[in-house]
Amino acid sequence: MKASELKNMDLRELIDELNSLDFENVGGWPTPIKFGAAIIVLALVLALGYFFVIKDLNASLEQQRGEEKTLLQSYEKKAFEAHNLDQFRAQLAEMEQTFGALLKQLPKDTEVPGLLEDITHTGLGSGLEFEEIELKSEVEKEFYAELPIDIKVIGDYHGFGSFVSGVAALPRIVTLHDFVIAWPKDNEKELKALGLLKMNITAKTYRYSSQGGVSPNNKPASGRK
Repeated sequence: MKASELKNMDLRELIDELNSLDFENVGGWPTPIKFGAAIIVLALVLALGYFFVIKDLNASLEQQRGEEKTLLQSYEKKAFEAHNLDQFRAQLAEMEQTFGALLKQLPKDTEVPGLLEDITHTGLGSGLEFEEIELKSEVEKEFYAELPIDIKVIGDYHGFGSFVSGVAALPRIVTLHDFVIAWPKDNEKELKALGLLKMNITAKTYRYSSQGGVSPNNKPASGRK
């Protein structure tokens, strides 16, 4: 008899024995069958225990580990801040002092006309002739207003450079933007003959409002000077 036939016979005998088992008399089962059934029951109990108990406990454990890590990082941060508290206070005082100095450079309502005069005097002192200097509508920010000033002047490159340097040296914060330098028009032969140029430039100053808001801007000043 071949080995395959023996295996088939053993399998049939095993199936016959399983079919003949009396589930009401488990103690009477053959020892190998009882051992195999015990292993199956143990595996089933372990699987059910994992899915219904251990799995939830593992998820809770991971959550607790995450919270522990977060609390540890928070503790380390607070410990570092507490250790360097005096240094942070000194830095804060220095920042407040610097911020206060910068705020003092922002003109208040009553100082804006004086600033326009300073810009005008700077241009005249640089040998420029003003065609127009006009304060445009202000742009509101959180605690200050941006005040654009359109400037049109006539002069040469040397005068333009001197004017820009003079404006930068003013005690108030003034920035210059969007400059355009061009030759005079064809009908301005006198300016061409003198070799003069025209420059359009936008100056911006920043008016501080101690009330946390901004008020309407002063009336524009325009006209040839």
